[in-house]
Amino acid sequence: MYAYLKALHIIFIVTWFAGMFYIVRLFIYNTEANEKGEPEKSILQKQFSIMIKRLWFGITWPSAILTVILGPWVMFNGNWNKTLGDESGRWLLIKLCFVVLLYVYHFSLHAIYKQQAAGIFRYSSQKLRIWNEVATIFLVAIVMLATVKQSMSWLWGLIGLIGFAVVLLSVIRIYKTLRTGKTSQPL
Repeated sequence: MYAYLKALHIIFIVTWFAGMFYIVRLFIYNTEANEKGEPEKSILQKQFSIMIKRLWFGITWPSAILTVILGPWVMFNGNWNKTLGDESGRWLLIKLCFVVLLYVYHFSLHAIYKQQAAGIFRYSSQKLRIWNEVATIFLVAIVMLATVKQSMSWLWGLIGLIGFAVVLLSVIRIYKTLRTGKTSQPL
């Protein structure tokens, strides 16, 4: 039973992340469509609105809910909950902190969803591109903690995560420079 629960948990984690990665891309496209003239703006935003709603409520939210249901179920069936207070379970405690932050990120995406559904575009496409990479940072941190567990050095893990974030931000800056053809454009 434990193996099936764990497999389902992993499947819904994957679909949840896929939804979070793609929803922000749709937010970016919708934001960029908002800057176009009519009738192109209305046509694009109508289509993006349908796509965003279906993705958010058809895949992303159900996956987030099933992940949060299956996660504790896996933890208790695997007796992982008994190691939370031990030195050997510290990785799980840190992973759970990242998971809580991931749900905070998810709710921030829901706020952006509601804003865009109301026709409010508070964030530029560039800021949304940066925000899109936050999920990537969480993914790397959570997977590393879940697989490497207690054999990982916390100091080197943190340095690696910060280095990874810096590389991602640098790539976004380079992409913006190449896309706009400008060399001195701040983020």
